[in-house]
Amino acid sequence: MSQLSIGIVGLPNVGKSTLFNALLKKQVALAANYPFATIKANVGVVEVPDERLKVLADITHQAEKLTALPPIKHALVEFIDIAGLVKGASQGEGLGNQFLANIRETQAICHVLRAFDDQNVSRESSVSPIEDLLTIRTELQLADLNTLEKQSPPKGSSSKAERERWSIIENFKKSLEQGQNVLPTDARTRGNDFSLNETEALVAQELCLLTAKAEIFVINVNEGDLLKAPALQQEWATQLNLSPEQIVIISAQIESQLAVLDKDDQLAYLQDLGLKESGLERLAKVAYDTLNLQSFLTAGEIEVKAWTITRGMTARQAAGVIHSDFYDKFISAKIISFTDFVSVGGWQGAKEAGKIRQEGRDYIMQDGDVVEFMIGR
Repeated sequence: MSQLSIGIVGLPNVGKSTLFNALLKKQVALAANYPFATIKANVGVVEVPDERLKVLADITHQAEKLTALPPIKHALVEFIDIAGLVKGASQGEGLGNQFLANIRETQAICHVLRAFDDQNVSRESSVSPIEDLLTIRTELQLADLNTLEKQSPPKGSSSKAERERWSIIENFKKSLEQGQNVLPTDARTRGNDFSLNETEALVAQELCLLTAKAEIFVINVNEGDLLKAPALQQEWATQLNLSPEQIVIISAQIESQLAVLDKDDQLAYLQDLGLKESGLERLAKVAYDTLNLQSFLTAGEIEVKAWTITRGMTARQAAGVIHSDFYDKFISAKIISFTDFVSVGGWQGAKEAGKIRQEGRDYIMQDGDVVEFMIGR
């Protein structure tokens, strides 16, 4: 799959720019580690933290008797800066058209909501996280309604598929007219029965509907509130009628300070704050989970890497993520769980212990599978 991209959305003066500037500063450090990556000026890149990669690198280093650790490459999340939203964006107010076009290109939306107090930063159109989210969602819903109202009903000789498509469009319109997103906002807490089915998802994708995208939420708080993050996460989940797993409590100001420090200084600063990882790292994890993603791992002399796939992907589809030719020329996959790989000390130990499984094209990949694909010519 293509690299995960998420649009950062917010009203003026909620801390969106501060957060994105922190992402850009972090991007500079990442670019040095990924010299062949093309990074656009309006994109900030964050690694998805995965402690398993360092373990695999250490094991590979020892087992293969390498002179140095193989390079470690984490899964990445792109955060795209979206032009600031104002009331009336759905009608082209402010940079409304640009705002909506940019969101359509992303896979998910990250709402930045202001919960910090700063007399030096005026609120302008921002009132409170609850009101701010209502404003943003209303504009997105109105934009989707505009899209749907341009669709024409099927004619008398229409096919069953065309009639089904129109029924879905009418249901989408009904939800939007009731002030609800196309993708139910409680889908994560109530299970798949409340999410879009495959046909609905295809129609929403074809029409580039904004409210069919998954959402994550950043609550931008005062520095002193970070230690209360777990309680605040639950509190805001209740007030916003969301799942706590969709919410990240962040101080954008702290993130901007962390972004310019080297790794050791970052860890020291986080320890002083009583935190284990930065808000941007937590945000990357939440983004990964919200979009139903997981990682399979490869470990060798050249590199140790996490590859991003959607949960439920087959071995053949996962091979195609590495290279499109691998999908067509897939033969089989040698697979071992991360836990077993560690316990036996690498590929050779796994072979001797009989821990390697030979899986076919339809095997459903599991998070943390360590894989070597067999590819034909």
